Amino acid sequence: MDRGLADMGAEGILLAGAGRAILLQIANPAVGHGVAEHSSFTERPLDRLRGTLTYVYAVVYGTEGQVAAVRRRVNRAHAPVRRAPDQTSSGYSAFDADSQLWVVATLYDTAITIYEKIYGPLDDETADAMYRDYARLGTVLQLPPAMWPADRAAFADYWNGRLQSLKANDDAVRVARGLLHPQGGPVWYRVVMPFARFLTAGLLPDQLRNDFGLAWSARHTRRFDLTMRSLSVVYPRLPQRIRHWFKNYCLGQLGTA
Repeated sequence: MDRGLADMGAEGILLAGAGRAILLQIANPAVGHGVAEHSSFTERPLDRLRGTLTYVYAVVYGTEGQVAAVRRRVNRAHAPVRRAPDQTSSGYSAFDADSQLWVVATLYDTAITIYEKIYGPLDDETADAMYRDYARLGTVLQLPPAMWPADRAAFADYWNGRLQSLKANDDAVRVARGLLHPQGGPVWYRVVMPFARFLTAGLLPDQLRNDFGLAWSARHTRRFDLTMRSLSVVYPRLPQRIRHWFKNYCLGQLGTA
């Protein structure tokens, strides 16, 4: 069956990878410096998460009017996130295509990682369809279609090469600390954060887990594996209205433009 992102992207379980995707993104200095200097992400993490996912849901499931609305919203937010190179910085821009490629790549790789832990490996046809669909998350903005690696093998080469060069700098570590150890926000958010930190640490590559100062051991690994196995039994049995609730909520907030 040729299923793609539209069949899988609404699954609420993908939110389990949100922390992983964000930390991978900010470990890229071109993204991390912009977030550290221009974003209120750590003060309003839920607003930023909802905004990002509303964009994803609109691109995948929304009307043309909703896609245009979220594109304008994202471009307005990105407009001030720029800095010319100087003696202390190599510069950055939220409109930079290389940075947008990396952000979409983290979303894609994280979604595949979570989905396969819950539902098992995708067949080649489904995996290819989902891979092709993810490119649109970038090309709706400023990512030229030709920059998205041609196929999954090309993506693996790109991904592995970038991972080997990643090292979280001080800005990234500071942003991650504010995100993973919130001082404010709703009580329920602070209550769930220890579990969110645990999932984030378990999903990160070893070198970034160390860079971000996330403790890990063989005991953590056993607990993480047990958690994912338990989720793979329980989550697929939930009613669709529960599994897709957040997607429906975000699109409802966006309206029917």
